[in-house]
Amino acid sequence: MKLPYQIFIAFRYLKSKKKHKGVSVNTAISIGGVAVGVMALLVVLSVMSGFHQDLQKKILGANAHIIIRDYKGAITDASHISEKLASNKEVLSHAPFVIGQVMVSFNNRAHGVYIRGIEPEIEAKTTEILSHIRDGDFRRLTGDKEIPGIIIGKELASNLGVLLNDEINVVSPVGEIGPMGMLPKVKQFRVVAIFEIGMFEYDANLVLTAMKPAQEFFGFKDSISGIELRLKDIYKAPEVKKQLQQSLGMRYLVLDWMQMNKNLFSALKLEKFAMFVILVLIILVASFNIISNLIMNVIEKSREIAILKAIGATNKSIMTIFMLQGLFIGLIGTFTGITGGYLLGIILNKYQIIKLPADVYYLSHLPVKMSLFDFVTVSLSAIFISFVATLYPAWQAAKLNPVEPLRYE
Repeated sequence: MKLPYQIFIAFRYLKSKKKHKGVSVNTAISIGGVAVGVMALLVVLSVMSGFHQDLQKKILGANAHIIIRDYKGAITDASHISEKLASNKEVLSHAPFVIGQVMVSFNNRAHGVYIRGIEPEIEAKTTEILSHIRDGDFRRLTGDKEIPGIIIGKELASNLGVLLNDEINVVSPVGEIGPMGMLPKVKQFRVVAIFEIGMFEYDANLVLTAMKPAQEFFGFKDSISGIELRLKDIYKAPEVKKQLQQSLGMRYLVLDWMQMNKNLFSALKLEKFAMFVILVLIILVASFNIISNLIMNVIEKSREIAILKAIGATNKSIMTIFMLQGLFIGLIGTFTGITGGYLLGIILNKYQIIKLPADVYYLSHLPVKMSLFDFVTVSLSAIFISFVATLYPAWQAAKLNPVEPLRYE
């Protein structure tokens, strides 16, 4: 099968005028512009995806995939909900919890936190927070009945100057009413473990204790604040949430992890899109190189164009030649950029060249997650822009009058 002559001519126009010199300098610059734009765009999008994945991992490290709460504040019929959850195939495990806002103090320091009462053995199967313990043992939560155990975050321990086995005071602003008005409730807890998730929001503002001490402290008796769920597939959370909401009724509030962190993930998504739009401008700049390169080619090759027309080439054929020339530049540049972006992503992931201060960003290096969708989107965008850049020069070449260049030949 013979290829159309337009392809052979387009390839020839990519080469230098001098023999055995490969592609021309102008063509190489145009290809380089597209390649750099594609590579930069892919690396930035991969880093943004890496940040998104890392943040998601840390959020799900401290929280369940779905939580069920009662609008009145306390769930009294947890067994009824457990029966419904047992019949749902998407739910791997579930655990009760009690939560409230308190102030913890040690010596002359104090800090407001959320305290979460848990069943350690069940919690370990439902969330990953107990797997982030750096010092101590969470099984000691239920060891001492006189002074209950408590697990605190690394940042909170640092702020309060607390070490393992220190006793801290937990103060609730809601207590009993006495002669002088509302009296705060105070209880001592012993630090049995310190966790580090790597996110300031949790490491500084969340503490854990056993279920019974939390229920007694908040006056819940046998009630609980809610139920945490772990799913087989985290991305089916909205669908499972909808099913549970219909099954349990409007008395209960069912929230999934995407809904609870909607603002944060929406901001990241918007930032990624903004970066895509901004960096596409690099490819647009490269497209101007393609336009100028093709226009110069049209001027230089006016004699050849005139000869082609004289021997029967149509305007459409001439347009095709220059459109193919620009398209080849876009394809070669895009392929080079994809290869460079992929290799750079692997290098950043493997060798961690760019270091970050872990105490500021909670990341020791740039996280990189390469996505097939990003690569396809960037490739198609670059090729499309390169193709559009060929239209005007190709049209200029097609409307060239063959008489003028051949008049003095």
